[in-house]
Amino acid sequence: MRGLFSSLTTRGRSFMAAGGAAMVCGLAIPEPDLVRVGALLVILPAVSALIARRSRYRLSCTRRLDPPRVPAGQSTTVTARVENVSRLRTGVLLAEDVTPYTLGSRPRFVLDEIEPGGHRELNYQIRSDSRGKFTIGPLRVRVADAFGLVEISRSFSTSSTLVVTPRIFSLPRVNAQSSWLGEGDGGMRTISAIGEDDAAPRVYQDGDSLHRVHWRSTARYGELMVRREEHQWRNSASVFLDTRRIAHTGSGPASTFEFAVSAAASIGAHLSGEGFRARLITEAGEIAPRGTFQDTLLDMLAVISPSPSPGLRSGTSALANAGGQLIAVVGRLTAEDARQLAASRRGNAPAMALLLAVSSWVSGEIAEDTARTSEILSAAGWRVAVAGAGTPLATAWQQMHRPVETLTPYGGERS
Repeated sequence: MRGLFSSLTTRGRSFMAAGGAAMVCGLAIPEPDLVRVGALLVILPAVSALIARRSRYRLSCTRRLDPPRVPAGQSTTVTARVENVSRLRTGVLLAEDVTPYTLGSRPRFVLDEIEPGGHRELNYQIRSDSRGKFTIGPLRVRVADAFGLVEISRSFSTSSTLVVTPRIFSLPRVNAQSSWLGEGDGGMRTISAIGEDDAAPRVYQDGDSLHRVHWRSTARYGELMVRREEHQWRNSASVFLDTRRIAHTGSGPASTFEFAVSAAASIGAHLSGEGFRARLITEAGEIAPRGTFQDTLLDMLAVISPSPSPGLRSGTSALANAGGQLIAVVGRLTAEDARQLAASRRGNAPAMALLLAVSSWVSGEIAEDTARTSEILSAAGWRVAVAGAGTPLATAWQQMHRPVETLTPYGGERS
């Protein structure tokens, strides 16, 4: 009985309340006609509830997201297909797809009667300005009677996941001087042709011939180093992202952390499109990929959050052993942090750093610690571009590929 009355709408409850009052007044007067009217008002919602509950429609629901992964700020189309798999014609259905409130109001639809074996498709668009993973569904269907006195809700079990990645900015294809890559011809080649530093030695292993010992590197690193036997022809790059909470400022989409995540995602997607085998490293170490950068690592960047870690040691150690060209996106660094990052560059491996001028997000000016960090990295052979609150990422990307001698600590040219 409780379930019967719980399905009544406000109109249905009002009918029953008015009918009950009419019956009491009719008995008190007495007035038989008033009692009959009151009984009708009470019986009608009850009968409607029984009929609605006995309507055992069998419905199926499938959902499609096009596309299932989008950058923040772009829309995706959701298509829900409701099919009547029973032998009964449905009544009017009220459909509501459950979506997080961060994506806006929940879409609602009114479906006409669905014939046996028929279907209806519901289409709507959703958009999120914040990255993350969002659960879309399940679809809820409410069955209502013709008088609007009863409403029974049923929910499907299927749901879908929408992945909103960081904003992806298009980066220009730039040229890198071959002299920076340790070549002597002084020519130019595009960034897409830069592979791993094949000349860099590796640590001595049991069974290696002593004829392959690289004595200069042995003296430099303090351990026995040997030349590599084979060239690694496949291009690779390591993208280092500083996610420490103490290195960033602000909150929400306008924070330096979100700018750094978007920059790392854009650079990684650009390198992947150029044929690079890109890996992602944070201050905690390498994030082990289970697919391509465009797939798995972008999914990880969609949900990455600021870290309470105070230092970079684990990340710089992983970066030093990664090989290939190094690209770091970092926030506020101490002098010791900058020296650790600078030391992760081995041999003639190309190394670039996008240094965020965190203070410019607050005061609009670049602090002295940012210039000091830039000088430490530049002295170690890194190419540094300093990005302020209004710096376009494409501009900073081009600055990172300019010759070292023409860069000031702020990423501009010396006169």
